[in-house]
Amino acid sequence: MSARPRCVVAEDQYLLRDGLTHLLTAHGFDVVEAVGTGPELERALRSHRPDVSVVDVRMPPTLTDEGLQVSLAVRRDIPGLPILVLSQHVEQLYARELLADGAGAIGYLLKDRVFNADQFIDAVRRVAGGGTAMDPEVIAKLVAGNASDPLAALTPREREVLGLMAEGCSNAAIAGRLHFSEGAVGKHTANIFAKLGIVASDDTNRRVLAVLAYLGSGGS
Repeated sequence: MSARPRCVVAEDQYLLRDGLTHLLTAHGFDVVEAVGTGPELERALRSHRPDVSVVDVRMPPTLTDEGLQVSLAVRRDIPGLPILVLSQHVEQLYARELLADGAGAIGYLLKDRVFNADQFIDAVRRVAGGGTAMDPEVIAKLVAGNASDPLAALTPREREVLGLMAEGCSNAAIAGRLHFSEGAVGKHTANIFAKLGIVASDDTNRRVLAVLAYLGSGGS
């Protein structure tokens, strides 16, 4: 990644698009293009291959989930292209679709998070770095509604650790949030991988597979 990560912004509302552009620029990103429609987004992603893109789910011409579907289509041709999707409401299906290829470099946030600049920029940087950034409200809904195997084998603490992992937190960040040592987080993480049947491989890939299982879209 370059000293100033290259970013594409896709948002059909001009004021929000302009605000996102200024916010990202102020925090060290080079916004190479800001677009307002699905076709423009596809062209920008394919031509720039940016270090990260911030994409609204609903974009013209359909105003349904055009931004999401364009992003997924381009990622099929450019595996691992970093995408952070913004949505007005929690849609668990969107999170599952985004993570389905298991490649990481994916985020899903509610638009309200944009108004917390530190939280938003942290999520963009995590996605640009190849990690995941899932909105806490999505995670909370999944925790409430997902008690099926194999997650039933996890202890309450392990589920808590996996929830924070799904948000995109590192082991150090999880330790800070839960007030115990990073070593203890590592042990919980190892137990989670073992109980979910995720064999040793690249740690980032194992985290993505664990999050997929957590979201109920792949591992059960």
